[in-house]
Amino acid sequence: MVSKKPRIVIIGAGMAGLTAANKLYTTTSSKELFELSVVEGGTRIGGRINSSEFCGDRIELGATWIHGIGGSPIHKIAQEINSLKSEQPWECMEGILEDPLTVAEGGYELNPSFVESISSLFTNLMDLAQGKVIDEDGEIVVRLKQAAAVTAGNLSVGSFLRQGLDAYWRITKDEKLDVNGVGNWSGKSLQEAIFAMHENTQRTFTSACNLHTLDYNAESEYEMFPGEEITIAKGYLSVIQSLTSVLPAGLIQLGRKVVKIEWQTETKKNVEINNGWPVKLHFSDGSTMYADHVIVTVSLGVLKQGIRQDYGLFSPSLPSFKTGAISRLGYGVVDKMFLQLSSSNDDQEINGCNPKFPSLQMVFHQSDSNFRHPKIPWWIRRTSSLSPIYSNSRVLLSWLAGKEALHLESLNDEEILNGVSTTVSNLLPHNLCNSAGVPQPKFDKVLRTKWGTDPLFLGSYSYVAVGSSCDDLDSLAEPLPNDSSSSSLSSPLQILFAGEATHRTHYSTTHGAYFSGLREANRLLKHYNCVGV
Repeated sequence: MVSKKPRIVIIGAGMAGLTAANKLYTTTSSKELFELSVVEGGTRIGGRINSSEFCGDRIELGATWIHGIGGSPIHKIAQEINSLKSEQPWECMEGILEDPLTVAEGGYELNPSFVESISSLFTNLMDLAQGKVIDEDGEIVVRLKQAAAVTAGNLSVGSFLRQGLDAYWRITKDEKLDVNGVGNWSGKSLQEAIFAMHENTQRTFTSACNLHTLDYNAESEYEMFPGEEITIAKGYLSVIQSLTSVLPAGLIQLGRKVVKIEWQTETKKNVEINNGWPVKLHFSDGSTMYADHVIVTVSLGVLKQGIRQDYGLFSPSLPSFKTGAISRLGYGVVDKMFLQLSSSNDDQEINGCNPKFPSLQMVFHQSDSNFRHPKIPWWIRRTSSLSPIYSNSRVLLSWLAGKEALHLESLNDEEILNGVSTTVSNLLPHNLCNSAGVPQPKFDKVLRTKWGTDPLFLGSYSYVAVGSSCDDLDSLAEPLPNDSSSSSLSSPLQILFAGEATHRTHYSTTHGAYFSGLREANRLLKHYNCVGV
């Protein structure tokens, strides 16, 4: 009698799933040992990586940055496949554009030194929250260090930042702020608005809708690779394609959305129900598939939906330590908005004025201000920047997070174009030399992402929320059943979990997803005593 090969099914063809598939397939002897499949609910591979084009420029609809090149496996792969250089223009090919123009609501260009003082404060506060060493001296930094040293409990990053701003104001209360020429803005209101601008940028970094939901204590556990942050000139998808290039045709099955995962408890008799297969997958088209091991790489958003009683992705339900971690961890929405400048804004110089669109930082009046322009849409007010994706590009990019991002997803193109035009007209009446006869910027096209409402993702990436901890990330990574040494378990490691939300120190990143895929592949290779782990 010929014994069957162990069957491994990977749910999700994103970075985590395809890394696991690559490792399992290419490891010595595993090609003959396993029967391997990847099932993907969508019509493409890549998951939250989606390279595309807009108005002739290469853009990323999903993951954009290699966060630090020192030690990054993503950078290593991109180097090996020569994806870091391209003749075609691409998003952020020059990194983050320097010398931004910071303008306040009403059309007032702000003095860079005024902006820098608050920007430096915000940077120092985030460095302290992340456990970095600050060598800068001075009363303000000393007090901030003291505040960081005594911070404990369920404090949020948002509340810590605001404590820092309050401390700054107490120390600098006697200083006179020169805000001549900035209309109805007071010095303090302008400082707070600049600070809020940086908070909004931080929201897109973390995906937290509100920084008051972002856990302070977890910030220092998050790890960044050293070195510069860069984009991939030939597209992030080239890394995904490299991982899949060694896999045989048919191993990845698209359009196979899993709606239920049946797994077995510890008793041996239950395993006999499915003719020896401990796991049964149900697909949206009514078909089924059996497996010995399933690596689940769906997003935390899908897991949050899946543990609801009215949905029931897992049968039986996941144990409480797992559902608790899924419920407590944060998972937010971050969307990109790309806009094409009208050809009427092509570079020209009139009366010595260059109307080329700047790298724009936007400072808005706070919600309790009487000076807010009534026609600037509320969903733009928590957007911090609008910039060309590279020098001289006619494509502009802005990032939105939280409820503003979700609202953006619900708007039609005309509503978006009108909203942005109204905002820019209010912010830049002088800096684009309207008095010299140069037309205000007009926009022809818009493209925005819809990660929040896409049923295959239901958001963008995870964060450690107040009330959770990095231990919840570890709990999410635990396989089920998780005690392979117990004699009562006839089928251990039935369900394994991978994805960015399962990595304790690199969550929210593509390299975190990569590491998690390797981890679960190696867990199975070790279980079967494979060579090459």
